[in-house]
Amino acid sequence: MANQIQATVYQIDGSPLTSPTEISFLTSDIMIKEATLPIASVNAAIFYYPNTSNKLGSQVFYVSETLSTLLTAANVGNTTQVQATVIQIDEDPQVPAGVQYTFPASNISIWENIDAAAGVNADIHYKNKTYSVAETEDSLVADANVATIIPSSLSYGLFAQTANSTIITNTTVETTLINGGVGTLTVPANGFSIGDSFRAIFGGVINANNNQTIRIRVRAGSILLLDSGLQNLGSSVINDVWSLNIDFTIRQIGTAGVASIVSLGSFHYTKTNNASVQGFGFNVVNNTTFNTTISNTLDVTVQWGSASTGNNIYSDIFILNKTY
Repeated sequence: MANQIQATVYQIDGSPLTSPTEISFLTSDIMIKEATLPIASVNAAIFYYPNTSNKLGSQVFYVSETLSTLLTAANVGNTTQVQATVIQIDEDPQVPAGVQYTFPASNISIWENIDAAAGVNADIHYKNKTYSVAETEDSLVADANVATIIPSSLSYGLFAQTANSTIITNTTVETTLINGGVGTLTVPANGFSIGDSFRAIFGGVINANNNQTIRIRVRAGSILLLDSGLQNLGSSVINDVWSLNIDFTIRQIGTAGVASIVSLGSFHYTKTNNASVQGFGFNVVNNTTFNTTISNTLDVTVQWGSASTGNNIYSDIFILNKTY
């Protein structure tokens, strides 16, 4: 079963990005490898093979997530990735040997290795290469055929926006980025548990005059959870695509002063004139005003530093998921 996973990309094919950006990958067409770079945040590499349904081509994406984290995300619903310890590739010994890879279970064949090279017990044939691995054929087949079902009470969708938001333009008034949709943005009183985690995913189009400022706030009802402060966008922005990811985790439950929530936001936009990625991040722990004993309704807002018709932003996608 195909599945999408999201990862924070720092470098593509040896070219560092101006700033990290979120990319999602179809797990039926990728291979994941343990990786290190001079960039301390990089922990894995995602190899994306050509497919008529994607535009990412045959590239290597170096990401901050670990192989185990990506494998867990890839195997939600049904197993789509199999992990193996690679000793050789096309009979070429790997240095170092024993690096962990994952392979899409729906696109590989697994053979017993009859040559019995040192440490090798099976071959995985994927695309046009043969990966000789330490695992046995039987264990790999068993892993490929295990369905990993996530209980519906643990991870599920909460809300999906079904229309563009109102265009926020020619105003300095704080205005919501959210329009109507299906599902709910409200957690009732005493509805949170410690460890509950959520991700909000936004996307849309932005324009801005030269050296304009923008401010993003995240609220639970009247309680401020996250505030980017005024952020200067620098040079003019013309019909650029933006994305905003917000993650939340409940650390403690209770009244204000007892309850605690950590929130992290990442806002990026891709310049249409040179394809560079720009943006900013912001995070905070609220353990003073957040209250789980009352109803909490999520809202995400934008405020421009100056009113101009040249400053405008809207969201055409917003999805809220419970991730744990």
